[in-house]
Amino acid sequence: MAPDPLSSPPHAFPAGMPPLATPGQRFAARLIDIVVLGVIWTVALIATGALQYTMNHPGEQHMGKVTLALIITMAVYFGYEGVMLARSGQTLGKRALRIRVAMLSDGDVPAGQGWVRAAVYVLPGMLIPLLVGTVFWLVNSASLLWDKPFQRCLHDKAARTVVVSAAH
Repeated sequence: MAPDPLSSPPHAFPAGMPPLATPGQRFAARLIDIVVLGVIWTVALIATGALQYTMNHPGEQHMGKVTLALIITMAVYFGYEGVMLARSGQTLGKRALRIRVAMLSDGDVPAGQGWVRAAVYVLPGMLIPLLVGTVFWLVNSASLLWDKPFQRCLHDKAARTVVVSAAH
């Protein structure tokens, strides 16, 4: 069993762990994944008829259809993040930027913890209509800027992961 990083000295980094990804790499990777999210959202709006309703009734939205599209979008995106992180530690954005999610304790692919990380990142998005989801995403993503020494977001902390270079 790998040592628990929480019982190690506060700045202990497992031997052989690749260097941390930079905030810029993480931001660029997330932008690519936001494009994936946008595609899912567009397909969900079309599939639920929400887009057609808005086109037929300019300036109006059918909130039931939009809400259903949001639920579908977040469920599919949760599946995307969870599967990708559990299997390889990389979403399409992370793969493009040559970074990956790793367990803080030993650098391994997160496996089941990838689903925890995905849940903490994605599921608050269900609260976007209340702005709670948007505020959470902003605080969550920005938190890597003040987290020392591992530059972890809240979803990293929940899953006990870090984002590292995959080039090694």
